Amino acid sequence: MIKPIPGHDMASRRVIITVLDGAGVGFLPDAALYGDEGANTLKNIFIKHGPLKVPNLAGLGLGQLVNIDLESASCMKNAYFYGKMAPQSPGKDTTSGHWEIAGLVLEKAFPLFPGGFPETVVKSFEDAINREILGNMAASGTVIIEDLGVEHLETGKPIVYTSGDSVFQVAAHEDIVPRDLLYEWCGAARKILTGDYAVGRVIARPFIGKPGSFKRTKGRRDYSLPPPGETLLDYTHKANKTVGVIGKVADIFANRSIDLHRPGGDNEATARDLDYLLKHQEDGLIWATFGDFDTVYGHRNDSKGYTYALEKYDSYLGKMLLALKESDLLFITADHGCDPTYPTTDHTREYVPLMAWGPSLDHKVYIGTRNSYADLAASAAEWLGINYKGSGISFLSGR
Repeated sequence: MIKPIPGHDMASRRVIITVLDGAGVGFLPDAALYGDEGANTLKNIFIKHGPLKVPNLAGLGLGQLVNIDLESASCMKNAYFYGKMAPQSPGKDTTSGHWEIAGLVLEKAFPLFPGGFPETVVKSFEDAINREILGNMAASGTVIIEDLGVEHLETGKPIVYTSGDSVFQVAAHEDIVPRDLLYEWCGAARKILTGDYAVGRVIARPFIGKPGSFKRTKGRRDYSLPPPGETLLDYTHKANKTVGVIGKVADIFANRSIDLHRPGGDNEATARDLDYLLKHQEDGLIWATFGDFDTVYGHRNDSKGYTYALEKYDSYLGKMLLALKESDLLFITADHGCDPTYPTTDHTREYVPLMAWGPSLDHKVYIGTRNSYADLAASAAEWLGINYKGSGISFLSGR
């Protein structure tokens, strides 16, 4: 499937991975174990708010994947790969999803704490920051700062909460707790949360505003566990190729094997930084995760907002397709589901889309349902021509 590209050698090839955070395409056979039977993020959005104007995604096979008629663009010349992937890793977490996309499959899910964190964890954290906390419950981040924000302002106690994900989140008003101090506290929490309490991420959640109008800022910072094995980023870096990432991707991989990092932010900022890397990074791997689908819309059951974000992403995609070089291969996927039409506000256990396109492709290939997200990593590594020893089977050649 890989063919010589006139005027280019393997050294000039690039892989671009874009993750639509939470954009699942149908519940998995084991979804009932997670309470997610019936979830289907993108299809349910299309049914509720369609028809949507996503011609570029449609032109890459999204309509076939969700079994919805979508009007497609013609710029792909009917040449692309499309299918879907099931996770091998248990759970439905951002970290495990990203790691598996990068070729690292986990055998054990990260721990969850739906009833709050044990007293031993809370006491250790309070001792580390020299003050008591508020909260210690599973909650929506926007709701809990409204519920406990006034008490936080009066006492200076940080708000600690979790969710359906494996996270320990610490929220504090920037006028009460400066960002650098909040980051210091989250670093302390990361050191405490090990062993049986080793959550996937500790997340700093600074916010501003007055009671009734609190607003989370762009100062979010994630403190992930380091990947317990090598990932596509490591293999690419070892091959002396450039690894460029945007936003929280760096945090998810604990800043390992990363050469270039752009700050990103919301989807619009992520798109700008992706455009920057496409113009300035000459080789290797570029990875951008568009997080608004999950954090702004999925977790808030805002299916209408989700449709707007999807159409906006499609417009970014149209410009990106025109900017790709002959030696580029673009992947579009997701890390889990987060169905905003579903009764909960948590992630949902779903298949994720897998679409790939590059200017040098010359025909369409349906790659079916892949058994692991890691097939993307194996395919990306083969395109780049690097020595890859991670999980997954390349859909380019079947190796």
